[in-house]
Amino acid sequence: MAGYDYDLFVIGGGSGGVRAARVAAALGKRVGIAEEYRFGGTCVIRGCVPKKLYVYASQFPEHFADAAGYGWTVPEASFDWRTLVANKDREISRLEAIYKKNVEGAGGEAFHSRAMIVDPHVIHLLGEDRTVTADQILIATGGRPAAHPALPGHEHCIFSNEAFDLKELPKAIMIEGGGYIAVEFANIFHGLGVDTTLVYRGKEILSRFDMDLRRTLHETMEKKGIKILCHAVSEEVRKRPDGRLDAVLTSGQTLTVDQVMLAIGRIPNTENMGLEGIGIEMTPAGAVKVDDYSRTNIDNIWAIGDVTNRVQLTPVAIHEAMCFVETAFKSNPTAPDHETIATAVFSQPEIGTVGLSEDEAVKRFADIEIYRASFRPMRHTLSGRDEKMLIKLVVDGASRKVLGAHILGPDAGEMAQLLGIPLKAGLTKDDFDRTMAVHPTAAEELVTMYKPTYRVKDGQRV
Repeated sequence: MAGYDYDLFVIGGGSGGVRAARVAAALGKRVGIAEEYRFGGTCVIRGCVPKKLYVYASQFPEHFADAAGYGWTVPEASFDWRTLVANKDREISRLEAIYKKNVEGAGGEAFHSRAMIVDPHVIHLLGEDRTVTADQILIATGGRPAAHPALPGHEHCIFSNEAFDLKELPKAIMIEGGGYIAVEFANIFHGLGVDTTLVYRGKEILSRFDMDLRRTLHETMEKKGIKILCHAVSEEVRKRPDGRLDAVLTSGQTLTVDQVMLAIGRIPNTENMGLEGIGIEMTPAGAVKVDDYSRTNIDNIWAIGDVTNRVQLTPVAIHEAMCFVETAFKSNPTAPDHETIATAVFSQPEIGTVGLSEDEAVKRFADIEIYRASFRPMRHTLSGRDEKMLIKLVVDGASRKVLGAHILGPDAGEMAQLLGIPLKAGLTKDDFDRTMAVHPTAAEELVTMYKPTYRVKDGQRV
């Protein structure tokens, strides 16, 4: 290692890259990290963090309305989009500085520069027009929203990146897509008073989630006033003389809106990095191909996070970073564990889920027990809000192991994090049943559903 400038050079300053750089530097390794945009990556700068802040902002109209049932008189409220954007920017800048400081505080060296790999041990820093050498190289460049160049008028559309910083809050928006990004932004814009339409090519939003959650969320969103059009996509987006947009759909409808947002997936950032030139193997989707230990086909080059297109979640990238450090620098080969990952969709109401959906479980197991409870959350009883909560457990009838836990309702994401522990540990429904309830809470339903709502044997509900 002594013959190189660095023991480790990381390309990409997002959550995964920064964690790997910081931990390796704390071990005494000579570490460099390059980020061409802003440290913090997608999650901190233009993803999870600002999105959650906007979710909070969009929930206040319902909070104000619900307060009346509890005896509060709330004067007519007003909302200022520019204030939200400015306050968000201030918080993001604070976090960005912390990310960079954490690397440097551990002894690493941070560069604001695009980096290209010109040789398995050589990196060219374009911003400084110089090359550095490294024993180990880690690619952690993340991903970005997928464009839609085949759509006539695509140049008039925005993506999630731009949605955070619009100069004005639109009066009407069309969002194309049915994944968690599309669903979350549909709820955000609606909560901020925007006339919102969600357009999705599939038969139901949020594919790969449990169907009960998908249907119930769909119904709830429509009750709130969000229009959802399934089995449809955009054919053309035309700009009108007044500056508004006409989105022509395959269903024959034309939506006149102020913004069209495309949320049709994400793609890995692998272009113009020199990867092909040094022979890095890629997947058909353009992601960096890695083995179980995040190593590429070149022994000293590794990749983690969204650029590998394994599981596109920030905590997964951080977990992969920790496993990489164990493998590369601590003589403890550790493969990332991508099974039973808890996740949340910050829709309104939000979703928290971990483990197998009912449909997935039925394909894998001959005898499935479903425990299901649907009820009005206590917080909605005095407010009069007609919104149901759904809690569901998927259990293997033979072993009694809890295979999946799915929640739709207030604080579902918080519950999913805690449920991730017993499901990861392989606990059974009997373990849940032996657990004392906390009353009055919505989560107590998880340990008080003693009899299955129904069973599925050999694919047939009985």
